[in-house]
Amino acid sequence: MCGAEIADAVREGYRANLPVRRHLGAGPVAPLVEVTDPAVVVESVKLADDRSGDVVVRLYESLGGRARARVSASFDVAAVDVVDLLERRDDEVAALAPVVLDGNTVDVALTAFQVVTLRLRPTGDGAGRPTDGFAA
Repeated sequence: MCGAEIADAVREGYRANLPVRRHLGAGPVAPLVEVTDPAVVVESVKLADDRSGDVVVRLYESLGGRARARVSASFDVAAVDVVDLLERRDDEVAALAPVVLDGNTVDVALTAFQVVTLRLRPTGDGAGRPTDGFAA
């Protein structure tokens, strides 16, 4: 499309490859995470592979510039780590994307096209934690 910008291409690519799926339910469901900067795309949100109850959020800067984003979780967060693709804390990776936790919000700075994986540890004794349906 003439006059399209990179953000338009990103949005249309997701629309074409991952169309919206709607399911009837008792009511609307709030997203687990939201991001303030439109240049930052949340690629995936899932439970950690080690079944700890931690939530893994993978995001990236999509427009080729620097971005500062606030990632807000819909659940209480006790701690956040920047992790590698195997969900392990990695100080080298963390140095490239410093994060600050403030309540349920994580501030993160990204460089052009940088991919960051955050591991959010919910607070409490497990009550209200996201779950995958399996016993621990």
